[in-house]
Amino acid sequence: MEVHNYGLHVANVQIDAIAASSVFLIGDNDSIVLSSFFDTPPESYSILNLVPLGA
Repeated sequence: MEVHNYGLHVANVQIDAIAASSVFLIGDNDSIVLSSFFDTPPESYSILNLVPLGA
């Protein structure tokens, strides 16, 4: 995607909340690299052995 914002002027910005995945950018950039990770501690994982139910 290519966007041209010629003559862009930002006077005031108010951010009320931040989501889990947020990007706020004003201006130019050549690239954006996205990554993700889980910060859940290992003891909170639930691994169950599921047994199929027969009819």
